[in-house]
Amino acid sequence: MGNKKHILLLTTGGTIASMPGTDGLEPHRSGVMERELNQLRTYYNISVRDIMCLDSSNIRPEEWQLIARAIFEERLDYDGIVVSHGTDTMAYTASAVTFMLPDIDVPVVFTGSQLPLADVLSDGPDNLRTAFAMAATGRPGVYLAFDRKVMLGCRAVKVRATGFSAFESVNSRYAAQITGLGLTLDDRIIPRIKGPARLQDSISSDVFLLKLTPGLSPRIFNTLAELGYKGIVIEAFGLGGVNVLHEGLQSIRAAVDAGISVVVTTQCLYESANLQVYQVGNKLLELGVIQGRDMTTEAAMTKLMWAIGQGMRQKEITRLFSIDLAGEVTI
Repeated sequence: MGNKKHILLLTTGGTIASMPGTDGLEPHRSGVMERELNQLRTYYNISVRDIMCLDSSNIRPEEWQLIARAIFEERLDYDGIVVSHGTDTMAYTASAVTFMLPDIDVPVVFTGSQLPLADVLSDGPDNLRTAFAMAATGRPGVYLAFDRKVMLGCRAVKVRATGFSAFESVNSRYAAQITGLGLTLDDRIIPRIKGPARLQDSISSDVFLLKLTPGLSPRIFNTLAELGYKGIVIEAFGLGGVNVLHEGLQSIRAAVDAGISVVVTTQCLYESANLQVYQVGNKLLELGVIQGRDMTTEAAMTKLMWAIGQGMRQKEITRLFSIDLAGEVTI
């Protein structure tokens, strides 16, 4: 019994901790998890800390900072940390925390559920078991565990609104999976620590996500500049197609010239934005637009928000996006 791994559960609310209320499901403190935690205590020494109690739709960059700080402060006292979180924005939080905690030296595993633990059919117990198993491996990194799969936090995307296989690891293999052999790790995906763990939690909310549609007015770029945005992530067509004819090119050029970092990703869930294939993409590269490559939208957004929050200038940000920090991009 003395060999049990000591795991910290940080709770933030979400469906997993919800109970029926007058207006629908409402998140509650960790007390609703006690039955499951008592079962898990057979295998782990578990401590619990409630950080916040929010529907994940209400979690903002300020909450990302609170979560990152709690992880950093507590990490030396535990073998691993599990963070329970609502599913709707969990991919954003897991990705943001990845960048805020460079070279984190313990496993940090986000998880949640599609049905509350209070429901007899909940997927929550299974997801908690997977998350605790990953947290006990001693393999540092920020992960997301769901439906018996573990993926890098910066590669996770929510792809289903109600299905239990709610998250996919996009453009990256799973870090681990549960099979008849138990928890099987993929060492090609587990992050490599390059230095001491750091807390770099400054982040900027001045980043706008723009999904291109045919006929979108290029005036949107002028408006975003006027509103004070410092970064724009464009979800372009296919390999990175952007409406660059007419005033489009001039509007993007004006945004870049104004010091705004513009990152182009693809609306396609899988594979990469490659601006070097088509004429329209090469025109964008000439303007100083940044390739998002095969990053998820969530990773591109949070990496840009983090870079601007760290005080990086346009050239530094362009260089940062050519580097793989934590497995978020294939270079």
